[in-house]
Amino acid sequence: MNIVAHEPNLLALVRELYSHRPEARYHEAWELQHLLFSLGYSDGLIPEAEIAAAVEVARGDFDPERAAA
Repeated sequence: MNIVAHEPNLLALVRELYSHRPEARYHEAWELQHLLFSLGYSDGLIPEAEIAAAVEVARGDFDPERAAA
């Protein structure tokens, strides 16, 4: 059985990914799960729910008007 640990710096990882690869801002959580792992940002697959929560905060950082709506 594969155990997935919680990524303590997930929000920082998503923000870094968005700043280095702006095209990633338009991906869904399940796509970012593979992208974060493939690019070496994480050692394992992070649960989609955690990524989705971090994505909402990170997208608000890059587009404050959208986050307020």
